[in-house]
Amino acid sequence: MSNPQQLRYSKEHEWLSGAEDGVSTVGITEFAANALGDVVYAQLPEVGDTVTAGETCGELESTKSVSDLYSPVTGEVVEANQDVVDDPALVNSAPFEGGWLFKVRISDEPKDLLSADEYDAFSGSGN
Repeated sequence: MSNPQQLRYSKEHEWLSGAEDGVSTVGITEFAANALGDVVYAQLPEVGDTVTAGETCGELESTKSVSDLYSPVTGEVVEANQDVVDDPALVNSAPFEGGWLFKVRISDEPKDLLSADEYDAFSGSGN
């Protein structure tokens, strides 16, 4: 399992892309997707919603369990990935590409996100 070096990670197993025009993309890590099992339902925050770092903003349901989705940052949701709502299995098959969850215009820069190496050490997912 390899976590992309350019992303930052939360201890709740979400990833965050670097901001482009103040907007970052959020998804869950491959480690989290594997732990969940086959994702069959995704409830994502809606465009216009305000999300708060460390607080729940949706949920992912798998054949094994239901897991809360946490926002790694505070800001306004500007896009939700309708492809994941229509085909939740994308979270498993492409967690860092087509399986992203939502895009957020960050209003408060996160302080406690991890680098890929730090996340690997935290999760035990590094090789």
